[in-house]
Amino acid sequence: MAALDDILASAEAIIVPGVYDALSARVAARADAKLLYLTGFGVAGAGFGVPDIGLVSASQMIERVGVIATATAPVPLIADGDNGHGGHMENKEVVSRAEAVQKIRAAADARASKDFKIIARTDARATHGLDEALKRGEMFLSAGADILFVEAPQSQEELRRIAETFRGVPLLANIVEDGKTPLLTRKEFEALGFKILLYPISALLAVTRRLETAYEHLLKGERKKLDTDRATFDHYNAIMKLPEFLAVTNALARTNYEE
Repeated sequence: MAALDDILASAEAIIVPGVYDALSARVAARADAKLLYLTGFGVAGAGFGVPDIGLVSASQMIERVGVIATATAPVPLIADGDNGHGGHMENKEVVSRAEAVQKIRAAADARASKDFKIIARTDARATHGLDEALKRGEMFLSAGADILFVEAPQSQEELRRIAETFRGVPLLANIVEDGKTPLLTRKEFEALGFKILLYPISALLAVTRRLETAYEHLLKGERKKLDTDRATFDHYNAIMKLPEFLAVTNALARTNYEE
């Protein structure tokens, strides 16, 4: 059984941190995250300095997925397939039911292995109401989706209704600071019936504030203030797996010398 199958078979909900580059992904994996989420919101901001409104191309996102998946293997990675963009943002739009179902069916037909899981997301709650979101969820499951992601329910009662409608289906809750979904505890989400608890931008927001503080201190000539809460040079190199890379290059150098 694949690692993600083991996670989905567990009785417990799993906390999934959002990552946005290879460094954040490696740090999360070293913190013992069992599953990671590549946030399109984070990639747009941290990788390209733009908001998550469709400005990052599919090819650019695919390149980032490859880099991060390679950096964190064998930890499973959820990749943001986009369209739509902009998670909890206002004034979003959704495609028709038929087009949405066609996308899910195409993904299901294209995958080479069931180890590759398809998470079907709908943002229809914001545009058409919860009933429409639930209907789309049913259609997505019929089209081949493995996991269901109803975006931005606005109350605990809505979360309960989603869980009751799709009892037995792996459900994802998207938990965004300053967003619309109630910030319940892990146990509360688990009791409702949610399996994957996604925190897509928690680390990104924390790091953003830390960067602001760090650069403010540096530009004021207060570099020493950074020493109380920073990684050491050696620790950073350990995250980058420098010792392992050096061991490989040294072994290759010895082999070439012997030849």
